[in-house]
Amino acid sequence: MFTGLVESLGLIESSGEDSFEVSIVGHNHDVITADLTIGDSVAVDGVCLTVETILDQGFIATASPETLAKTTLGDRDRAAKYVNLETSLRMGSKIGGHFVTGHIDGVGCLVEAVATATSWEIRFGLPTGMDEQWHSKIGRYLVSKGSIAVNGISLTIAECAPDGSWFSAAVIPHTYDSTNLSSLRSGNLVNLESDILGKYVDQLISHRLPGKHQPAEISLSFLTDNGYV
Repeated sequence: MFTGLVESLGLIESSGEDSFEVSIVGHNHDVITADLTIGDSVAVDGVCLTVETILDQGFIATASPETLAKTTLGDRDRAAKYVNLETSLRMGSKIGGHFVTGHIDGVGCLVEAVATATSWEIRFGLPTGMDEQWHSKIGRYLVSKGSIAVNGISLTIAECAPDGSWFSAAVIPHTYDSTNLSSLRSGNLVNLESDILGKYVDQLISHRLPGKHQPAEISLSFLTDNGYV
């Protein structure tokens, strides 16, 4: 479990068919490696990977075929140069972002990033030719002022399309400069993880809807009859 607050940047290189060597960039590598042990989880661009070998300034981890197929780890040519890194949440730690599992729901792409006087307004959308399961995995959970993890970064959704095909976020300069958002170019792919709390609520409500996958009007009486009030 993670919080979506990036601790460091890294460079990732393939060291085998499904193995990756992650080198931490800069002088703050101790933030990641100080108490890192074999078997620990580290979020690499939002993907939860298990540490198999510890290096002086990084680590080696293996990604499953499913992970390679469903995330940017399998298509580094269209991803950001650097990867965002975050070690797993510890009991008693502050939760400054939101609950992030490290299990990617789908891949999106950067549409545009526009600098304003106080922030960066960044829009992400559906990559061309990659619309399979986008709505069921990403689009249905896009809610204005809701949470989403982009390359492992906890972001608050500012706006989203009615059909769930895109969303935007206002990113403060600190987050933009200290993550790989600053190295993204239009069309670059990003890993997306929908809010886990939204998934649980959706699952609970779906099981109580009349008929399989049949929509129902969400009203006070509906919530009362189904035990939510």
